[in-house]
Amino acid sequence: MSLRVAVVGAGPAGIYASDLLLRNAEHDIHVDLFEQMPAPFGLIRYGVAPDHPRIKGIVKSLHRVLDKDNLRLIANVTVGRDITIDELRDYYDAVILSTGAVRDRELLIPNGDKSIGAGEFVGFYDGNPRFERDWNLEAKEVAVIGVGNVALDISRVLAKTGDELAVTEIPDNVYESLKKNQAETVHMFGRRGPAQAKFTPKELREMDLSDTIQVLVDPEDIDYDAASEEVRRADKSIDLNCQVLEQYAMREPDDAPHKIHIHFFEEPVEVLVDEAGNTTGIRTERQELDGNGGIKGTGKFTDWPVQQVYHAVGYRSEPVEDVPFDLERHVIPNDGGRVLASAEEGAAPEDKLYVTGWIKRGPVGLIGNTKSDAKETTDMLLADADAGKLAAPSHTGIDDILGLLRERGIDYATWAGWYKLDEAERALGEADEKFPRERKKIVEWEDMLSHSRADD
Repeated sequence: MSLRVAVVGAGPAGIYASDLLLRNAEHDIHVDLFEQMPAPFGLIRYGVAPDHPRIKGIVKSLHRVLDKDNLRLIANVTVGRDITIDELRDYYDAVILSTGAVRDRELLIPNGDKSIGAGEFVGFYDGNPRFERDWNLEAKEVAVIGVGNVALDISRVLAKTGDELAVTEIPDNVYESLKKNQAETVHMFGRRGPAQAKFTPKELREMDLSDTIQVLVDPEDIDYDAASEEVRRADKSIDLNCQVLEQYAMREPDDAPHKIHIHFFEEPVEVLVDEAGNTTGIRTERQELDGNGGIKGTGKFTDWPVQQVYHAVGYRSEPVEDVPFDLERHVIPNDGGRVLASAEEGAAPEDKLYVTGWIKRGPVGLIGNTKSDAKETTDMLLADADAGKLAAPSHTGIDDILGLLRERGIDYATWAGWYKLDEAERALGEADEKFPRERKKIVEWEDMLSHSRADD
């Protein structure tokens, strides 16, 4: 059986789904991979801290998928604006949505709107063209709400010097902001205990590798009840986290110019502001373990003087035009792969629409979860194809979709264009006399497109 599939979103979720489809030996499958940005790789390019090259190495495996003959990248195209979902149904046998989650969940405490979402800061320092170019880093004391890997990333970036990060792929505008960074003290806050933190051990250990940073934990925050101890025994990663945190709690402050304090059992309850609306601090309520792995408030409040607050309390997906969306969970309703007409129980599946990745299950889990998501979704799609449930598209030519985009004047980018953009970024990195490195990102949208657009 021959199938043509549109995959919307060229991050890890979309690329893994494309790879699984192309590996299927029982069908002749062609995949068109649509991407809103002029460049592929999604979260790996624009959501991973620049000083984590090990994680960015995932790009190499994703790159091999995009090199495959039956996969075509069609970037700089926004589905819902440049082309509709119904039109994709007309041009393809099936459509997989993998648009991810890039926006921040709100911080729902008094003056929470004065806090900056972690995703905004990540978008800035990763050179995402949809985010700010300059960043105010005048605050000497900063709060970060959250005890997951994203909170670790932004805390570490805030504590590092601009020159330390200049050897990474950050563009010039990011370096210019970071070298003016005044942060000396970063406070991370988690409302539960060490056994409930969402770090991964390697990332937690890497917090302390810079000579300019010391990570500190209050010994009083190292506390476990029976339920916490059970969690620790059952999960090696959690146990390793606890061991690292215990080591941080045993040390005395040294002369490192930047300190990161990780606070547990402190629940942020209010961002403090002055009469002019400027941030002056954050108020937390001390929590204690309830004996069952949960927590309860003690009524003891502490005001921490900070001049800037970030919150890393989770990302959220955005709706795709003309696709059902669960506004409570910020996901596309689905039965494990097929898009459903609504989030209500018993809702019928939408014709030819499938979903994978964070917009399917929410922004949780690691790369392994993304791969299993993709397999579940592609297995459903292929089962529906074998059962004759996919209506044939009205446009059967493989290049018909490109003709439609050209008719509409859509300046789309291609995989060949990525090679040219990649070459240009590597040349910029090599040519930097002060900080030569593997690449320097091109950050302006039109500059990216000037390299990656389709050749006429």
